[in-house]
Amino acid sequence: MDFQPDRNLEAFRQNVRAFLRERLPADLVRPLRTGTRSAREDVTRWQRILNEQGWGTPSWPAEHGGPGWSVQERLAFDEECMNAGAPTQDGGAQKLLGPVLNAFGTPEQKAAHLPLLLNGERQWCQGFSEPGSGSDLASLRTRADRDGDHYVVNGQKIWTSYAHRADWIFLLVRTDQEAKKQAGISFLLVDMKTPGITVRPIRSIDDCHHLNETFFDNVRVPVTNRVGAEGEGWSITKFLLNNEHASTADLPVLRRYLKQLRSLAVVARDGARPLIERTSFALRLARFEAETNAIAMMVQRVAALEQDHSPAAHAMGSILKVRATELQQQMSTFVVESLGDHGAVAYPGPQERDAAALPMQELGRGLANEMFFRRASTIYGGTSEVQRTIVARSLFQF
Repeated sequence: MDFQPDRNLEAFRQNVRAFLRERLPADLVRPLRTGTRSAREDVTRWQRILNEQGWGTPSWPAEHGGPGWSVQERLAFDEECMNAGAPTQDGGAQKLLGPVLNAFGTPEQKAAHLPLLLNGERQWCQGFSEPGSGSDLASLRTRADRDGDHYVVNGQKIWTSYAHRADWIFLLVRTDQEAKKQAGISFLLVDMKTPGITVRPIRSIDDCHHLNETFFDNVRVPVTNRVGAEGEGWSITKFLLNNEHASTADLPVLRRYLKQLRSLAVVARDGARPLIERTSFALRLARFEAETNAIAMMVQRVAALEQDHSPAAHAMGSILKVRATELQQQMSTFVVESLGDHGAVAYPGPQERDAAALPMQELGRGLANEMFFRRASTIYGGTSEVQRTIVARSLFQF
């Protein structure tokens, strides 16, 4: 594939920047955005603004109502929004569930969910991992037993991001207890207000509440809320996880780390000299820039393989997930280390607008929390060990 820069990309960036200057409300701006999602009301308000512009689903192709942007344009859009401090979108809905509904949903399911998703009126969470069934999703035990026109769901999910804010959950359940592990799984859409659902918070190491335990006690779900055929959940999940691997690369985040390191290079001091004059710092900065550029090319390659329905796409997605998430951890740690003594302090996050800070404290806002948040990046979406197993097994197929 062609890795040459798109000649029209700079014009596209200027168009996005002009839109952000004109349409991004000042009270929604959150500088130095960290890995966690913006407040629910901010997500909804920003989603409506984007949808009015026709940009509500940046990663969707034109035939599904998206803008039909290239991979480079999607990355540029995400990067410009991050640089401008725009709120996040509902990534679970935008990048995971939306493509699933477009590919596997019935006309009735699309009509019921996609308009609300596009306008930010219905937010989603993902119910995959369970205690003892994290990366090994095929071993999940939450069951859904057929009772007439409903399934009765019983079980527990864990690490359910933003379940306490979600309106609905897309859920993997076991509908056949006798079938082979993968063959007995189905994919359900469940209203979080359904009786029998309990959400309990998990406070994570970054001192935030974005994770939860979610319990299902005789929860009745209409059969019409099943996506695909009964037992087809594993095939749908593989489709979804390919999209998740690409999104967990978080290329705009890597580029934000580079921007922060460049700022520290001239603001932070090594004695009387700026930090950039320390050879070891300059070499690591150069290496991180090269590795970030390599991830950018790999994101494009994986997208091209997926577009061509190549059998190598799944393995390449796993390689991308491993390399990008490990780089996130290395870079976020180095950013905090580069703060020197200031890196030992958990300064207020960027969402705390009224916190006064000196220049180095301003640079340090939220960075310790960000570093702790990235400890999980090699775990969520499938651990690095599982991804390496996928890659190893794929070698026997080529």
